Amino acid sequence: MEKRLIHSPHLERTFLSHYSPEGTPEEERESSVALEEELDHLWKVIVWNDPVNLMSYVVYVLQKIFGHSKEVATRHMLEIHHDGKSIVCTTEQEKGERYVSQLHAFGLQATLEKDA
Repeated sequence: MEKRLIHSPHLERTFLSHYSPEGTPEEERESSVALEEELDHLWKVIVWNDPVNLMSYVVYVLQKIFGHSKEVATRHMLEIHHDGKSIVCTTEQEKGERYVSQLHAFGLQATLEKDA
């Protein structure tokens, strides 16, 4: 199973409270359950290859929307080009829907899938 870096303020708070030295065992159990529930509700933003957009444009869009470095955006673009798709982000559903809308506005083909 591939591990991905996920940033979520809720996850950060959960992690910090879970490993806080002053946390009680009950708080730690609640935090652990909350973290598991959060991870169960993650969605993958997938960008698909198309015959229209230039590779440099795809890199630009990924940098603009996701804040990826040029190197990371280029890696995703090459994966899209060679494999037909790339998972560019894993996030909460609502945020993923916004990302997909933004990608569509830039003319890229993108979908949202529940992370297994």
